[in-house]
Amino acid sequence: MKRYGNIVFVLACVFCFTMVYAFSPSVSMAAKEAKKAKAATKLDPEYSWAGKINDAFDINKMSDMSDFDPATWASPKGDTIKVAYINAFSGPAAINGHIHFVPIMFAAHDINKRGGILVDGKKKLIELIPGDHMSKPDTCKKVCERMVLQEKVHVLMGTSGSNLMKIINEVGNKYKVISVDEGAPSDEMQNAENFGRYSFMTSASTEQIGRGMAYYYGQIRKKEKKFYVLCQDYSFGRGMADGFKKGLKEYYPEAQLVGEDYHKLFLTDFAPYLTKIKASGAEVIWTGDWTPDSGNLLKQARQMGITLPFANLYMTSPSELNEVGVEGTNGLINIDYHDVFPYFKHPGYVKFYKAWNNQWKKWKKDPFNSKLFEHGNEAIGAFTLAPYWLFSVIERAKSTDPEKIIKVWEGDTYQYANGRVIKMRVCDHKAIQNLTIREFVPPEQQKLSFNIPPYYWSKERSAPGQGHVIPAPKVLPFMDQKLDRCKGKNDWGE
Repeated sequence: MKRYGNIVFVLACVFCFTMVYAFSPSVSMAAKEAKKAKAATKLDPEYSWAGKINDAFDINKMSDMSDFDPATWASPKGDTIKVAYINAFSGPAAINGHIHFVPIMFAAHDINKRGGILVDGKKKLIELIPGDHMSKPDTCKKVCERMVLQEKVHVLMGTSGSNLMKIINEVGNKYKVISVDEGAPSDEMQNAENFGRYSFMTSASTEQIGRGMAYYYGQIRKKEKKFYVLCQDYSFGRGMADGFKKGLKEYYPEAQLVGEDYHKLFLTDFAPYLTKIKASGAEVIWTGDWTPDSGNLLKQARQMGITLPFANLYMTSPSELNEVGVEGTNGLINIDYHDVFPYFKHPGYVKFYKAWNNQWKKWKKDPFNSKLFEHGNEAIGAFTLAPYWLFSVIERAKSTDPEKIIKVWEGDTYQYANGRVIKMRVCDHKAIQNLTIREFVPPEQQKLSFNIPPYYWSKERSAPGQGHVIPAPKVLPFMDQKLDRCKGKNDWGE
């Protein structure tokens, strides 16, 4: 009887201990966070087109980033996963190299602190090797070939300038090295003439972007009807214009194009073009210009008394917008392929954002300490997120073998840290994705987008307020039916 009483006593103690443990604040909180994180992997209704998510960024696995500083960050060397990043680090477009490369550093630092990626039976760290193409085609080709033949890189990644990205892809396809286009949206990158099995495009493409902006004006805003196109005079700028014009016919047939011009890259005097715009009766200017052209164009327009809104892709550099101020940037309409609305809608993304923003406050060296890098979005958001997709694909391929990477990436669906879902179309390696329209407003209205304290992006300029989602099915990327792999397929590549 006594023995029976002892057994009951022990069982009672175990039960009480279990109950206390289960309902303790720390355990309860951990359980809630785990449940919240698990819920975050469920597909948001706005991504119903995507089907199953093959992999998603897990905020619970993110490293402590409190030691990240781009001015002092040193890439590991040796037996590594070698990624070459090619962009302009000198010349008139030098800032673009930093805009793209720092976020890639951030992602690599995170993965490396986790211990790297298991490939070919061994955990390896990610080595980043920058290459300066100086915005020159001949230099770009030499740098890419050096990366492949001497540095023995596994991945080529770039760049600002579709003409230069085309060269990167050509080198990658020639030597059977994966090339990733994260910053050159021209559709010609993946058409029948230029497509290669080893090249992948994670950015949106020009036709998608142009049609998306036209969809916004014709199907959502439904106000202005007179548009003027002013873009850079090369394949990207022409593609941006063509996509917008096609979109107007498709989604806003009653709209009128009152003028169309193209200017050379890195122009310093926009007055002749702005004078024509002023006399045209335009209500909106559509431009795909990127820095420094985007900033110079906006500043000179405001100096000439032109207060028309710019509908744009890359007129987002905080440093340039701050020069124009709140009033001069109010009413800008931006379309992008990295944001969501509101910005902090996805569970756990506040942690990701603060991992960047808290570090930025400590950075002392120019240009990293400038407002350009403050939020890790605006001009650089897409570049912060895109490398994680690449690293996820390599991790799931469990190899640096390009054939194994291709097998995983074709048709892959991935969810970024902010909840955005992106899918790689099989036949031409273009990304299918929603686009986001961001209406720039004064600081007191920015809380619609920046939905955590302090509830504004900046007090020095207008910034995103109201946002609108352009669903992927409305802006599927152009598919070249002349490409053998795409013949007979629908726009989903099926």
